[in-house]
Amino acid sequence: MITKRLEMIFQTAGGSRATIAVQDPLDTLTADQVKTVMDTIITKNVFQTRSGDLVGVIGARIVTREVNELPVA
Repeated sequence: MITKRLEMIFQTAGGSRATIAVQDPLDTLTADQVKTVMDTIITKNVFQTRSGDLVGVIGARIVTREVNELPVA
């Protein structure tokens, strides 16, 4: 089984990193679309973390994971 996850990585006011993950992103998703969403999340102050508000964009990535079950039982 193959799964995909979009990870959006932010800088917090306290100097830490915070990651927001979205399962099964669209294959047609563009970097510009992700950047726009990340900027909106920061501007609207949608999320708070233990180390403060999200204040900057560090990066984004799509993580693909493949799991192959072994028939041992």
